[in-house]
Amino acid sequence: MIIAAGGGRRIGGPEALLRQGDKSLVDQMIDTLVEAGCGQIVVVLGAAADQVRETADLDRATVVVNRAWGTGVGSSIRAGLAGIDDDRVEAVVVVPVDMPGLTAAAVRRVAALPFPDVLVCATYHGLRGYPMLFGRRHWPGIATLASADVGARPYLLAHKDQIVDIACDSIADGSRVDTPELMALYGLSVPEQRVPA
Repeated sequence: MIIAAGGGRRIGGPEALLRQGDKSLVDQMIDTLVEAGCGQIVVVLGAAADQVRETADLDRATVVVNRAWGTGVGSSIRAGLAGIDDDRVEAVVVVPVDMPGLTAAAVRRVAALPFPDVLVCATYHGLRGYPMLFGRRHWPGIATLASADVGARPYLLAHKDQIVDIACDSIADGSRVDTPELMALYGLSVPEQRVPA
């Protein structure tokens, strides 16, 4: 699941429109998940969803539009979980679109045990980050507790003893692009939006 719904107030436009050279981060993240061996890929759009559909290659993904994207990442997680239509899927990898340094190797490492009762978080220098792996048995609880801009954090805190931390700092960059300085560092740009985000 790729969370690509935010309006990107701090970076001047929706995260889903971010581009690195001639490729959007949405396309890059889909490539990363395909390379990692993920089956069904769900992309959750929100801000500028129509423009993203026109500019990104979403043929390999199931697209879910979160009309309540302005309420925060919690609603996007709920929408994404609801968009997984294959009952055989036992766990879902969750990544935000604004991680240009994420690698397929990190996704594979976090997703190595895709069982229905798992909770896995990547760590970078000892701090939890993405990707995360949520087993199907946890989805109802995550959907119930996911809120505003803290997403799955309330559920994870309530189940902290069950989380498996997987160090990924040697194989990926866990930074999320949320400032103009990081955008410049990664060579990212946001195209002009036709409508306000």
